[in-house]
Amino acid sequence: RLPSYLEQLVSWMRGHEGAVSSISVHSSGRFAITTSSDTAQLWDLDTFQRKRKLNIRQSVGIQRVFFLPLSNTILSCFSDDSIFAWESDTLDCKYQLPVPDSGPRVPYKAFAITRDGRSLAAGGRSNLIHLWCLGSQQLIRVIQMPTLVRTVRQMEFVPDSFDGGANQTLGVLSQDGVMRFINIHTCKLLFHVGSHDNAITAAAVSPSGRHIVAIMDNGSINIYSVQSLTQELNKPPPSQVKVISGGKADEDFSNIKVKVRSDIHRAAKSSDRRTNVKILRPPFGSGAEEKENDLPAGLNKKRLVALLKGFGEYPAKYRMFVWRSLLCLPENHAAYSSLTDKGLHTAYLSLSDKYPIKSQKLQRGLQRLLSALAHWSAIFGEVEYLPLIAFPFVKLFQNNPMLCFEVVATVLVNCCQHWFEYFPNPPLNVLSMAENVLAHHDNELLQHLVDCGVTSQLYVWPLLETLFSEVLTRDEWLRLFDNVFSNSPSFLLMACVSYVICCRGPLLLCSQKQDFEYFFHHRNNLDVGAMIKETYRLLSNTPPEIHPRTLHSDFTPLTKGQYPVFNHYPEFIVEYQSKERERIRLQEMEYLRERGLLAQEEEKLTQQRAKLAAMKRELKVKELQLLDATRRRFLQHEHDLRASQIQRLEQEISRKVSTALFIHVTRIGVQRATTFPQLRNNPKYKCFPTTFNIC
Repeated sequence: RLPSYLEQLVSWMRGHEGAVSSISVHSSGRFAITTSSDTAQLWDLDTFQRKRKLNIRQSVGIQRVFFLPLSNTILSCFSDDSIFAWESDTLDCKYQLPVPDSGPRVPYKAFAITRDGRSLAAGGRSNLIHLWCLGSQQLIRVIQMPTLVRTVRQMEFVPDSFDGGANQTLGVLSQDGVMRFINIHTCKLLFHVGSHDNAITAAAVSPSGRHIVAIMDNGSINIYSVQSLTQELNKPPPSQVKVISGGKADEDFSNIKVKVRSDIHRAAKSSDRRTNVKILRPPFGSGAEEKENDLPAGLNKKRLVALLKGFGEYPAKYRMFVWRSLLCLPENHAAYSSLTDKGLHTAYLSLSDKYPIKSQKLQRGLQRLLSALAHWSAIFGEVEYLPLIAFPFVKLFQNNPMLCFEVVATVLVNCCQHWFEYFPNPPLNVLSMAENVLAHHDNELLQHLVDCGVTSQLYVWPLLETLFSEVLTRDEWLRLFDNVFSNSPSFLLMACVSYVICCRGPLLLCSQKQDFEYFFHHRNNLDVGAMIKETYRLLSNTPPEIHPRTLHSDFTPLTKGQYPVFNHYPEFIVEYQSKERERIRLQEMEYLRERGLLAQEEEKLTQQRAKLAAMKRELKVKELQLLDATRRRFLQHEHDLRASQIQRLEQEISRKVSTALFIHVTRIGVQRATTFPQLRNNPKYKCFPTTFNIC
């Protein structure tokens, strides 16, 4: 089961229409290339956004696209056997490997690159393997496998601690399920794994080259020790290398033949004469001092320190390997998994609020590391400056969290001795020793600091609690810690005093306390090489009574299997703070719970208010509708009333008009009758009545 902090989807990167066949990650861990049969896409792993997309014609498929180690070059291999190299920043084409115009064609399907990124092995549906030199873009060798090999399915280079990344051992997995490991220079079979009855379907080699993991045809996973295989199979006499001359190749594993180009034929022969590899081993019966200087992987600390003093730093290509050897890291996978399985520590649940980091990957890595340290020892859940100590190593080992944990734990156990005895205050005993060393070597500068009211908590402690990460650049910091890991634990404290002495000029010009605070929290114009040289002088010229080695113990590596117990701190204070923090956390949880309940009640009240407002609106609408209906009925009643009144008025007017007309006619008739009495008896005017009935 995955730890709780891994049980979440970080990002979903969409864009491929077909199945993704391979994923290649840049050595910095910032970019990745995903490849399918029709396209390849470049992703930014900090933002999980797609940066570029490679589209090709349907007639030309993509075999594989991957980053070259230790460079910003992308290599793309297509189905027509063309191989192009691109610049990852600008995606400009750097070169194209020429397609061999002579010899049998090898349809490329499998590829392998050496750790130094200088040689490329390519194979496919053939028993031939092409070995390319990417520096000169030339085909330097064609290796012919036995006739039993008809198709090369997979190839993997086996790393060696002493080959400088120019890997010489190549593992070739063929269609018969057997993986044969050959030397690409001598073309001799070294060993093989798998068989026809127990076939291998896929294999991977560990970064250290010590183990081979094979997925078998029956579904099982086999893990092989390379050292055991080579010791067992180096007993038979080595096979001979022959130049292809048209003869039929034997089916025995030992007859792996090579075809060499004419322009490098002499160099190949000379390389055959140098096939004996000298293994660096301590001489038999070496003294106790040499045994103490012996490190894992066959390195010698005394020789490494001499190399460091000569060049000032370790080679960047091998720095991580040298650090792992100097610190004697145990690589306790099971113990580290038990710490990470406990999930995030309560002290670092809200780490992003106090230490926000732009990169989500680094934020999660720092949170996991601090949680593992807090589960290892309770003090590391209370130390406020622990993120400042751990963050440079998180950036450096962001792709290997277990090694990052062990490096930080080793630093805390050795370089941070006696730091937590006065917790939660700074280590006054350590700071006092640094002040004594400064007083012995530069009393004038110390007196100036005292006159300005500046104590060692201001000019030594900021350097220690950040491990110089605030005042040095990345390259300067790496150079410093090359020397810190190569010397006794007192070197770090002496480096702080050396930094102050090397900066005496600008410090003597400062008089305000805030100026000193700014100086020791920001980068300054300092020659880190001169500072390291001054540190060595202080280590050798400081009197024993004030030397930090009297306070510090010798270097003690982490124990194998289980990590050691770390209890060099006042437990009652840490327990009290832990309980107090737990109490505060519980109170916050209770407060948040009550706040959640109040929020729920407020949500309910809000919903009820909304319902009440909706009901009020509905009632208001109904009221308005009723008022409108009432108003309409009233208007209709008024209209009817006015109509009836108008009708009565019209009837009254009609009646009055009829009456007036009758009276008028009556008057006219009477008048005529009176005026013309002779007409009354005239039959012609009988139509006029003499009397009228008024109705």
